[in-house]
Amino acid sequence: MISVLKTFPDKKNVPLTLETLETGSWINMTAPTKEEIDAVSRAVKCPADFLAAALDPEEASRIEADDGCLLVVINVPKVEGNFRFDAIPMGVIITTEHIVTVALEQNDVLPSSPGALNAFSTFKRTRFLFQVLFRTATLFLKYLVQIDRRSNTIEANLRKSMRNEELFQLLDLEKSLTYFTSALRSNRSVVDKLIRLCANAQMHEIVKVREEDEELLEDVKIEYDQAYEMVQMYSNILSGMMDAFASIISNNLNMVMKFLASITIILAIPTVVASFWGMNVHVPFGGHPLGFWSVLGIAALFAGGSAFLLWKKHML
Repeated sequence: MISVLKTFPDKKNVPLTLETLETGSWINMTAPTKEEIDAVSRAVKCPADFLAAALDPEEASRIEADDGCLLVVINVPKVEGNFRFDAIPMGVIITTEHIVTVALEQNDVLPSSPGALNAFSTFKRTRFLFQVLFRTATLFLKYLVQIDRRSNTIEANLRKSMRNEELFQLLDLEKSLTYFTSALRSNRSVVDKLIRLCANAQMHEIVKVREEDEELLEDVKIEYDQAYEMVQMYSNILSGMMDAFASIISNNLNMVMKFLASITIILAIPTVVASFWGMNVHVPFGGHPLGFWSVLGIAALFAGGSAFLLWKKHML
């Protein structure tokens, strides 16, 4: 799917097509076909491999410049379920006249509502790129806060009862943090390279940095540093929580096995006593009218003594 938009000086956003494409337009591509990639490549005079770079789900964040075009591939977060998060690549291509974004699926980074579009200017391509990077960092922070809240809820439930469902949810959150850690690490390297690239005079024709843009880029770096620190902290907390609950589960299992072993010992004593008096030989109380109750009392006495000793040794 392809959508074309241009912001005019009066801040009015007007939808266009590839046939009516004008300088300063933004072309957004979502899961494009090969024919759409070729059409956009001809329209904006950009290498087709730049447009297809972000269509690989395993594509790492990177920067590449060629033929007057700048390719920036970053990883953006997405929600896959209540306890599952992931990151997918998104490409931002800046040419001397246009800006193109490419992704495999819709995401919350790119502006979609009219209110969000007002903050973007398609003819300010460098600022558009910085705003996309900034929104990506803030979205990471937003999802990290959600992960922290959900892990706290799971922890509260696990303190009441150990169930596999909560453990699987914790595992999903831990995997999500692993994906976020990798994505933020590579995105931070892209931001650092972009800062150095903006200082390169040879790239000023493509990347035009204004004074307010420099401040925005600095904010982007700060946001990514904060997001990376948060994901590292939450990952360590969640990993420690998983280890703690694994130890608790193992300890609970040991306590159950210890209790069952004690019950087995106590129940084995009456069996032994009954076996002695059940042999086909002369035994005490064999002809006594209260012999059964006497044997039963002896068995109960030994079983009670065993239970007391086990209780003293904290086996019950």
